[in-house]
Amino acid sequence: MNDMSHPIARLGDAVAAGLIGHRDLVDRLLVALLAGGHVLIEGPPGIAKTRAVKRLAVSLPGAHARIQCTPDLMPSDLTGTQVFRHESGGFDFVPGPLFHTLVLVDEINRAPPKVQSALLEAMAEGQITTSGTTRPLPEPFMVVATQNPIEHEGTFPLPEAQMDRFLLHLLLSLPEAEQERAILDLVAAERIAPPAAAPIPLTTEAVSAAKAEAARVHLAPALKDYIVRLVMASRPGGAVAAWVEHPISPRGTLALAAAAQALAWLRGRDYALPEDVTALAPDALAHRLIPNWTAVAEGRTGRSLVADIMGVVTPW
Repeated sequence: MNDMSHPIARLGDAVAAGLIGHRDLVDRLLVALLAGGHVLIEGPPGIAKTRAVKRLAVSLPGAHARIQCTPDLMPSDLTGTQVFRHESGGFDFVPGPLFHTLVLVDEINRAPPKVQSALLEAMAEGQITTSGTTRPLPEPFMVVATQNPIEHEGTFPLPEAQMDRFLLHLLLSLPEAEQERAILDLVAAERIAPPAAAPIPLTTEAVSAAKAEAARVHLAPALKDYIVRLVMASRPGGAVAAWVEHPISPRGTLALAAAAQALAWLRGRDYALPEDVTALAPDALAHRLIPNWTAVAEGRTGRSLVADIMGVVTPW
């Protein structure tokens, strides 16, 4: 059980302190870290997506890297490459940015399919393969990708298989007027005085211990049944099956369960509650559900279908 004084719990407060209106984003980044998953953040430019990830990264063990995706990016730009050394007369492998604890992949939908495939192996297997050699990635390893929903020219939509590898898909919107004013004050204050120093970086052992504790959070049989019923509502015969082209995969069931355990741990409990599941269900399930043409024609989205499911399927 997390006693709320754990370094990761304090880290969430420290990261959120330098952001306006993004406490849910910070909590979900920590949920992904504890559950060993990856996050896709979608939202318009200028709303602190990158800032939030960078504030988290400086307190994680190991180094972090940022990859700015462009259409001419090559897989070796992520994985690394073999370099010839004149002094030895042989080739040495120079690791790419994927060999970091936290990797921020900006505008992932601008990366070509070959690059997305290389990233898929890293996200799914925790390893990369180059020149016939498979190399493990560091532990912990976490990918946080962003994409801009405004511009679509020159982009490559993520394939369903890669979307399914993200534990959570977060949708961010523009701030309200009060938040906008608070952002103005925050930036003005930072120009005058430097922001507070980041918390002492976590150790690999501390992160591993927290992940193990989160994995032991109790999921009652009734709560497991609730998660399964939410997922099955997207399958043939389910509540929204008539609007679904591809239903939620079993990976969605596992993702929602692990995320609920991590959120319960962050909230200081050693047991999960229905509100943990309902808080995370849209972010864990909607991107795994593909609406059919009828649903699209009626303006339905994965998130609206998950909302419909949650309106019909109750915890008890």
